Amino acid sequence: MTRIPYSGIGMVLLACAATGLATGARGDDAGVGAARPVGRWQDASLNDYRKHLVALQGLTQTCAKGRNVASCDPVLVGPDDRIPLGAGEGAGRRMVRYGWLRILFSRAEEPDKAQQAPGTSKAGDQGKVSETAAPPTTSELLQDAEERLKNDLAQTERPFAQAARHDQERAVLKAVLEGREFRELKQPTSRDTVLERVNNWLNRTFARIDKLRARSAWVGRALMWGFFLAVGIGLGLGLMRIERRWRVRLVPTNDRPAPDAASARDWQLWMADARAAAGRGAWREAIHCVYWASISRLESKGKWPADRARTPREYLALMGNDDGSHEALAVLTRSFERTWYGGRAAGAEDYRAAEALASELIAGGGSASRAGTARTAAEGGAA
Repeated sequence: MTRIPYSGIGMVLLACAATGLATGARGDDAGVGAARPVGRWQDASLNDYRKHLVALQGLTQTCAKGRNVASCDPVLVGPDDRIPLGAGEGAGRRMVRYGWLRILFSRAEEPDKAQQAPGTSKAGDQGKVSETAAPPTTSELLQDAEERLKNDLAQTERPFAQAARHDQERAVLKAVLEGREFRELKQPTSRDTVLERVNNWLNRTFARIDKLRARSAWVGRALMWGFFLAVGIGLGLGLMRIERRWRVRLVPTNDRPAPDAASARDWQLWMADARAAAGRGAWREAIHCVYWASISRLESKGKWPADRARTPREYLALMGNDDGSHEALAVLTRSFERTWYGGRAAGAEDYRAAEALASELIAGGGSASRAGTARTAAEGGAA
């Protein structure tokens, strides 16, 4: 940066103030404002870009004539322009930067003779200077800059080049993609993306483990075997859960239930028999019909393959613990086993509790609070 003597500070400030007023007066005509600091950019139309180039040509000529701080201030260049690349609204934009002109203006604040320090050329170097071309002076660079701005302004007058449609190439590619070898191709789904990320993560993990094993063999070996152990435990737990859920797995030969299956008889008929038995006071038989009404309804929903040969405990085992109806079916099963198989006497309260549980199972609810209330009533029956 040029150092200005204290005696000339007042003159420089007055010159900068005068230049600022002149620049403000030219701002409306040239389209160059000082609202943004140097180094920022602004969205400009093609007309604004032309005005900016015309203003920069005038500034370059003024700087070439004055060659002082006031006329060659880099701030006068203004912000960069982001101009459209086409006539349509969706056309892209290109950034036009003027950093090269700002640097040139900062160098042009001093005359050409002052830029070369005295005593730099020596007698021994004269031969070398004559052999190589001397670098261009700042005045010559200002002339080149003016010519460059003139060429840029001339380019703005040319019409926008239309992008090639490539219809023939597109038709050839479409015919190739419609071939037999490309018929099974599908776009990658989100599942494929997730699996690819997991695969990449595993590859990076094993690569790190391999590097660590090269440094400390026992650490890498422990990490690798620990990983395999965790995977084995996870697979074992998953298989145990599947085996527990499908302990009794009988697949029917057709879509219709077996003739002796509980779902072969509609659950509405079982409930009608239960209410008829309750009307006669046959509470054990009523609870028996209520239970099989629940089993028939659950089988018709596809909770398990239809088969009458299972025991009540096997039906309960087929329903996973995470099922919302498991608790209600467990309470109803215990009430049914005590009264029907255990020979315990049953009363009206036992039947009402069993019917409430069956209603929950048939409706698909089986909430924990209502199941707990019915369980209290069912387990508190007569001995």
